[in-house]
Amino acid sequence: MPTKALAPVAALLLSVAILLMGNGLQGTLLPVRANLEDFATLSIGLMGSLYYLGFAAGCILGPYLLRHVGHIRSFTAMAAVASAVPLVHGLILVAPAWWLMRALTGFCFAVLYLIIESWLNERATNETRGMILSLYLIINLTVITLGQLMLVLADPADFPLFAVASILVSLAAVPVALSGSAQPAPVQTVHIRIRRLYATSPVGFLGCLFIGLANGSFWALGPVFAGVSGLDITGIALFMSATVIGGALGQWPLGRLSDRIDRRHVLVGGSLGAAAVGVAIVLSIFFTTGAYVYLLGALWGACAFPLYAIAVAHANDHAEREDFVEVCSGLLLVSAVGSVSGPILASVLMALVGAAGLFAFTAGTHVVMAGFALWRLTRRSPAAPDAQVNFSEALAAAETLQLGTSRDTVERS
Repeated sequence: MPTKALAPVAALLLSVAILLMGNGLQGTLLPVRANLEDFATLSIGLMGSLYYLGFAAGCILGPYLLRHVGHIRSFTAMAAVASAVPLVHGLILVAPAWWLMRALTGFCFAVLYLIIESWLNERATNETRGMILSLYLIINLTVITLGQLMLVLADPADFPLFAVASILVSLAAVPVALSGSAQPAPVQTVHIRIRRLYATSPVGFLGCLFIGLANGSFWALGPVFAGVSGLDITGIALFMSATVIGGALGQWPLGRLSDRIDRRHVLVGGSLGAAAVGVAIVLSIFFTTGAYVYLLGALWGACAFPLYAIAVAHANDHAEREDFVEVCSGLLLVSAVGSVSGPILASVLMALVGAAGLFAFTAGTHVVMAGFALWRLTRRSPAAPDAQVNFSEALAAAETLQLGTSRDTVERS
């Protein structure tokens, strides 16, 4: 990998690694600690929903902040606020305060991702962009896993892990603040036309909504499920990490398959696979122990996590090239709506039936998604082979925008 190509973005990639490690630790620590504090399952679900609500707000309002104060100042300000939030979590063990803090964290991280990835795209060239974005995605998945595994370094019932998360987010500002790279160009505006988006790709539109429901529920309540199911702190960290690793390993096989056949068939197969594994996880609570739980988590991630990029790719198969950013941004917004709603709905089901409710909810969501895609197969012919976008391009764009990272202001027209 040429050093010359990475030199302009090395500081940014270092910031990404540190920032996402801190966020990965928080994402697992907070549900575990909330469960230890006897927060109601619905309360924990609300934390997850409010994180995504704040994240969506950051996607929409963040570019205005950048326009007024610039990228570096915005980054240091958001990093300062985001690093203070874990300390507040550790000091104020009251559910409503945690709800507000999670929304604030979501807002801050959306702006931080926006700055980092707009900067990456600005520094990359057409010859190096694919390499840089691939490395970026590898760093994302690796450091999030490392952050989750840091849960075993101390007792979640104590303060140190909150301090570690705060330190990591604070340190992420240093490489960017000291970077000699020029700031990205000013942001522009993209209008999202919801009706046109649905008309362009019903499966892409509703698929992203269903995927948001399922994945948002997992991120918010997965650690709670693992803890209630009997796993210790190390087991919870391993379960979450195994699921992320499974998702990473599943991206390319399913994505490349979707380049060769109608993507809706892959969405149906992946959704039914995720539903079947979800049912198996529910049954594992009663019938299996040990490594089977981690294996099932990895299989669920391998089926569920690639679906977003495939849905985005399918939508762009039916969109004009000049509408690619608008389509991806709109699908991000739709996914965010699902991610806000999913944890609340799943937490209600968990409160009624116990830990099994989480994966029962995701299984039901995936079945509905598969059914809709099957119905659409009877209504619309597949895109012509020469009209299909390459999955690797769609993956980079989907992952970029899924983290709230378009250079453009997202607005409803």
